[in-house]
Amino acid sequence: MNLFKSLYITRLFFVLLSAVVALFVTAFVWEWMFDVAVVSFTCLIGFFLLDLLLTFIHKEPIRAERRLQSILNLGDKNQIELEIINMTNQPLRLVVHEGYPIELQKRNTYEALFIGAGSHREIKYDFVPKKRGDYEFRDVMVFISSMLMLCQRKIIIQKNQIVQVYPSILQMKQFELKVFHHQTRSIGIKKIRRIGHNNEFEQIKNYVQGDDVRTVNWKATSKRSELMVNQYQEERSQNIYSIIDKSRNMQMEFENMTMLDYSINSALVFSNIALKKGDKAGLITFSDKIGTQLPADKNTGQLRRILNLLYNQKTHFKESSFELLYDSIHQTVKTRSLLMLYTNFESEFAMRRALPMLKRINQKHVLVVVIFQNNELEDLAFQRIDTIENIYESAVAEKLITYKINIARELKQHGIQTLLTRPEDLSISTINKYLELKSKGVI
Repeated sequence: MNLFKSLYITRLFFVLLSAVVALFVTAFVWEWMFDVAVVSFTCLIGFFLLDLLLTFIHKEPIRAERRLQSILNLGDKNQIELEIINMTNQPLRLVVHEGYPIELQKRNTYEALFIGAGSHREIKYDFVPKKRGDYEFRDVMVFISSMLMLCQRKIIIQKNQIVQVYPSILQMKQFELKVFHHQTRSIGIKKIRRIGHNNEFEQIKNYVQGDDVRTVNWKATSKRSELMVNQYQEERSQNIYSIIDKSRNMQMEFENMTMLDYSINSALVFSNIALKKGDKAGLITFSDKIGTQLPADKNTGQLRRILNLLYNQKTHFKESSFELLYDSIHQTVKTRSLLMLYTNFESEFAMRRALPMLKRINQKHVLVVVIFQNNELEDLAFQRIDTIENIYESAVAEKLITYKINIARELKQHGIQTLLTRPEDLSISTINKYLELKSKGVI
């Protein structure tokens, strides 16, 4: 029964069988063709039985190993490798159906391979998850055949795996490398000129090319007979909070990824940079009620706590309450802090409802409101005009873009720091704003 369940006759067998049937038909006209047809049919059955033996003689003809990270990165390319190993002493032809996660929508995708005796082949592909949570990689289904290719054997290799998708640790490491290893221009991180004297003296060191000549220590230079400069470090241990709005406004998607998930990735990157700078990082989430409240700290395990809390955030499909947010900040954040608020206002009316609370928060803290530009609206606004419908679409898109610009302008007029950014530039924009405020001594 197992043999019949796993046996599949190939198209080549039916093509050859059709040719044999044609020979039998022609035997009605030319009688001598009957012997040719019989020999051909016998050979076909013989080769089929031989192919059946070659295909089914080994209990475990192939093995498969799937290699992937235990934790995948949200919104990034995660490379998956599937290695197929030929355990037999004959070459095999394979059709491999990988057990892709359902979210990839690759139900009809397969790989056709040729593997020599005792050798192996690798299948590599990229998986870009758009949501946090668990993803299931299912069993691998393989159809194997010998070089005769008259039949196939179906083998299901048990490779069911569940992996978790966390906020992007890869992006976090990449931005850390760029910020702290002076490789910033390639990704748009600005080099901020330090203003004022919000720096603490650290040490006197030898001058190297690129040091600010205004920091030359002439007294030490005269003693050592070589150019010496003062080295400063920024004041540290300031409180930095990422505040994430989880209301229904944050469910809008850009390239199949919600603004909430963009914010979560950015909050992880931003918190890591703040901790590396010596500041204390914390986290607050809210919607119609207060969610996570992680006090700012710079202990060794703080980044891990932030990562785990960000992974578990879920949207509440209700309006956000900025009154509750103000009360929570007033009760839990006692010292002056930088508050990076990730939210979204779709209309000036919505912004003005929240404005009184934002102004009160900004009186005691440094509040930066991060709102999103709609990429699709920009594409509509600047599309080629071919029809009357295109004119209406472009006009409405320009009007909606103007709303967002007016929202950002009005917030700035009330003394609130504002970032209007594209989703893909979110992490860069928040880091630049943080470095700018830190260099100016605002925090």
